[in-house]
Amino acid sequence: MSRADAPPQRVLIDAFKLASGPVAIALIAGFGRWDNPTAWLYAGLHGSYGVLWALKSRVFPDRAWEVPLRPGRALVLTVGLVGYWIAPLLLVAGDVRLAGPWLAAASAVFALGVFLHFAADMQKHVALALQPEHLITDGLFGRLRNPNYLGELLIYASFALLAWHPVPFAVLAIVVAVEWIPNIRRKDRSLSRYPEFEAYRERTWRLIPFVW
Repeated sequence: MSRADAPPQRVLIDAFKLASGPVAIALIAGFGRWDNPTAWLYAGLHGSYGVLWALKSRVFPDRAWEVPLRPGRALVLTVGLVGYWIAPLLLVAGDVRLAGPWLAAASAVFALGVFLHFAADMQKHVALALQPEHLITDGLFGRLRNPNYLGELLIYASFALLAWHPVPFAVLAIVVAVEWIPNIRRKDRSLSRYPEFEAYRERTWRLIPFVW
């Protein structure tokens, strides 16, 4: 397959995201955890996130995922995306049942993450559509250079919290270190072409406020 014939990376990513809810439900069925409210909450949250992601991909797509999908990149993405399914496997297999306060906390973290992730992507999409070549320094990007990444971090942290196991947190940390941080650094290097970037960099955080 030539580079021109290769599908965009979003095709693979969208498929995995959409499959997350059905995978969680299949695990519930396979292990017979029909009466586990934590498992059902997980299925609802991860499943709805997958649908929201697919809708975002259609309505205001990220240009970064329009790059042709090559075999090596497909393997890396597949390993990372499958890794996210470790959380529901551990949750359902271990029959984890969290108390109400933890369920509320996970739901709140998920909701905040969804807001940051999708609102930031929408702001970026609209801003670049109106003015393709400019530095976005207002709104959600006013104090944080990557609010969409922070949102996604919170979303997957909520899933790991529901699993109540260190492995999903470790998987998330690996993805952040191997995939997200290099992307964030590349973005900074790209944005440095704008004269106002240095001042913007000095007053903002890369990913987590007051941390980095």
